[in-house]
This record gives sequence, C-alpha cells and structure tokens, in this order.
Amino acid sequence: MKMPLPRVRLGALVVMLMMPFVVWAQDTQQQVTDRFAFGDSLSSGAVYLVPVDGMIDNSLARYIERASADAIGADAALIIYHIDTFGGLVDAADKIRKTILDVPLPTIAYIDKNAASAGALISYSADRIAMAPGSSIGAATVVEGTSGAVASEKYQSYMKGLMRATAEANGRDPRIAEAMVDDSLEVEGISEMGSLLTLSSKEALDVGVADAIMPSIDSIMEELGVSEAVQVDHQASGVEQFLRFFSSPVLQSILMLMMMGGLYFELQTPGVGFAGLMSAIGAALFFAPHYMLGLVESWEIVLFGIGVLLLFAEVFVIPGFGIAGISGLILVMGSLFAALIGNVGLALPDQGAITSALVTMAATMILMVIMVSTMVRYLPSNQRFNRLVLAPELSSAEGYVATETNDTLIGAVGTALTPLRPSGTVQVTDSGERIDVITAGEFIPTGSVVRVVDVRGARVEVRQVDTIRERSETSLS
Repeated sequence: MKMPLPRVRLGALVVMLMMPFVVWAQDTQQQVTDRFAFGDSLSSGAVYLVPVDGMIDNSLARYIERASADAIGADAALIIYHIDTFGGLVDAADKIRKTILDVPLPTIAYIDKNAASAGALISYSADRIAMAPGSSIGAATVVEGTSGAVASEKYQSYMKGLMRATAEANGRDPRIAEAMVDDSLEVEGISEMGSLLTLSSKEALDVGVADAIMPSIDSIMEELGVSEAVQVDHQASGVEQFLRFFSSPVLQSILMLMMMGGLYFELQTPGVGFAGLMSAIGAALFFAPHYMLGLVESWEIVLFGIGVLLLFAEVFVIPGFGIAGISGLILVMGSLFAALIGNVGLALPDQGAITSALVTMAATMILMVIMVSTMVRYLPSNQRFNRLVLAPELSSAEGYVATETNDTLIGAVGTALTPLRPSGTVQVTDSGERIDVITAGEFIPTGSVVRVVDVRGARVEVRQVDTIRERSETSLS
C-alpha cells in the first residue's frame, strides 16, 4: 500500500520547484555589475536628483548646468540624472553632455523608460548608467526637425563623433555607441548591418553599456550604501519653467500671430488700443525667453523695433506705401525669422533650422490671414470688441453729421481735415459740413483743397484742386 507524502515534504518540494523562477524574477528586477560601485570615492554629502525629461532644448541645458553647479557647490556625494526623454536638439544635448562630463563628482544616469536619440548621448556622459526594468537606450541618428527625414552625412558624422568620444571618456565600447547612430555599422553579436541599434535594459547590461538594472532610485542609493544620505530633489525654477514653456515651437507661432495680427489692426485704427497692447505683449513674450536663452541677439530685437517704427511712419507720417513701409516689413519679418533660427555664431545655420523656421513662419502667415479675414468680417459689429479699440468720437457737437445722398454736392469745394488714403474727412467750404469722402486712389495730404467730382449713394468722390488757376476760378465762381 502506498503511503501519502507528508504535507511538509510536499510544501518543501513546491518551494524547491519554484525557487529557480523566484531567483529569475529577482534577477530581472535588479542586476548589478562590479563596475557599478564607486569604491570609497563617495563622500558623506547629499545625493542630488536632477530630472532630464521631455524635449531636450536649450532651456533644459541651462537648467542642467545650474543644477550641476548647485550640487558641486554643496559638495554632494553623488548626482543622479533621472532620464526619460525621446530626444531633442543636438546642440542642446551636446551642452548637457559637456556639463555632465565636467562634473567633478560621481554621476549616474538613471534611465527610467526612455533614453532615445539625444537622451542616449546624455546617458553616455555619466560615470555610471543604471536602467529601470523595461527601459531602452539608442536610436541616436540625427533627423530633420520638421520632416523626420534622416539628416545629411555631415550631421550624422558629427553625432557619431560625439557618441564615440563620450563612450571612450567613460570606458565604454565606442563601436556600440556609434552603431546607435549609423545603421550601416555592424558590431558582431550585437548589431546587424542595416539596423539602427536600440538596446533593452537587459541587452545594455550584457554588452556593458549599462552598469546596473535597478527598479528605483532608492535601490540605487541602497546598493551604493548612501541610503541614509540626504536626498535633494532638484527642480527647475519658475523662470526656467517659463522659459521652457514659451520657447516651444507651438507657442512661438502663437506669439508671432499676436505680434503681427495686433500690429495690423493697430495700424488700421487711430490711437494705441487693445490691438497695440496685444502686439506688445506678444513681442515681449516672444523675444524675452529667446534672449535669456541666448538664442536671440540684441541686434535682432533692435531690427524688429526699427521695422515697427518704419511701418508706423509709413502709415501716419509718410504718404503712400514706399521705401519706409517695404523696409519696415522686411525688417520685421527678417528679425522674426532670425530669432526662430537661433544664433550659430559666424557659421551658416543648418538646413534643419532654416526649414523649421520657414515652416513656423508659413504656418503663422496662414493663421494670420484666416484670423484677419474673420475679425474684419465679424468684429466691427461686435459692441464688446469696439469698446477695446480706441477711436475718436464723431459726435454732432464736433460737426460730424450724416451726409445726404444727393447730387448737390457735385462741384462743391472743401478742405481735407485728415489724410485721404484714399478715404478720409473733408470740410465743405460753403456750409462748413464735414463729410466722409474717397479719392480715385491717390493720396491727398491734410489741408489740401479738394473738389467733389462724383456722388453715388453714400460714396462721395473728390479730386485735389492742385493748380492756382483752378483755385482762383473756384473762388470767383
């Protein structure tokens, strides 16, 4: 007769059978190489946690520089850069790379989910790389910012050089780093020709790109023996968040729309009103973040101001639309275009920056045409909008009366009270009545003597009396 197995032995058997799976599960959660330890180089200072997330841009580069300087000034034991990004601008990533390489303190790049493109370059610049389970690193080829197409070999070569040099600086295989940029490069057993290299956390650990797989930052601190150290969660200041928000391409287009649309409506109405205020606010919010980030030089702001002044001079001082108006328009558009490209020193801007600026300008122009067409059609009849626009009061006490539609005005002589461009106001000499008139298209300055040559309904057309003989004949008659 078979005896049943004791329950204790059965439980032990189940535990023994499950043990390999438990060990495997723990192994996938946390794996550490011998290289990950810093030895006795860690001081008793605080551990600084610096976020590197979202779009890699120049505002983020400035923040990383400040955060690293704060940690150095506080004599921190360690800086952990918490990375989760799909990439961004190569020049901004290079600035961050240089900042991290120059930090005299121990540094760790903790990849929490994504370190793609420029994020891979930043990760390589740290002394150690730790990755969260399920995260990835790679795909660092340079693409055009607007179309997503692969950039020219010139920029690929530059990015490959950055990846290779950064890997060598921290004792990592430069061929693997270069294969993240060049899909034609084959690394035996790691990367096949024609495939851009992207590594999972486990793959990165196996080939020596990552030094540890850690489920959290707390586990990193525990592994390094600094779990009792003060943890400083460094954050961007309000000004830095403001700069980063308003330097985004979408906000750039909206702010340019505010500037140009407000300027257009301000030139159409007398005085300084709501449209002029919106244009000034848009200009300030557009240029200030770019100037503070070093993307706009003072001469670009000066050119924009000169262009606006020339446009105002063309409308209110100089008759017609000539050199001043065209020059002002060129200066305004040129300064905005230069600001969108960013400063590149004495070198010519790359094609990607020019294309991105052209697309932003084109999108803004299209939106402006749509906005102006809509506002011209609907807003004049809106009472709330009219309260926001300054305009002279045309009251009967000031001599403004409704013009009768009759032929008796034909031949009447008057004086232009306002510039006729081509419409304006004229005071009839005989009756003293003020009437709204229009010319055949020519400009007539204030104070000129004019004669009514045609009346069609409410449309009164005048022509300038421009000869002494005609004036004398008019006065005799």
